[in-house]
Amino acid sequence: QVQLVESGGGLVPAGGSLRLSCAASGTIFSINTMAWYRQAPGKQRELVAAITSGGSPNYADSVKGRFTISRENAKNTVYLQMNSLKPEDTAVYYCNADVRIGKYYSASYYWGQGTQVTVSS
Repeated sequence: QVQLVESGGGLVPAGGSLRLSCAASGTIFSINTMAWYRQAPGKQRELVAAITSGGSPNYADSVKGRFTISRENAKNTVYLQMNSLKPEDTAVYYCNADVRIGKYYSASYYWGQGTQVTVSS
């Protein structure tokens, strides 16, 4: 019913930048928080950044000052601008959204398929 499609990953040298996008589509009444998570090989998935429907952001300490999360509510899209990338930022990045599919439905979390970000040293 709801699909999240990420784009913008790739290979970048240390110190470089990438911009990730995630568009939600399908049966959507409203979207509450949208977020980016990442999972590196052998590690647990961790929250990178989140943003409320009102635009209030929240960041993991490891990315504060380097990453910026934003969203376009009219397009059901969330972005992650990543600057000053480090090799330790290498991971699969996943989009997550808290979506209501109808006025009388409670919200559920949906995930994208993930996009690979690789930062070379």
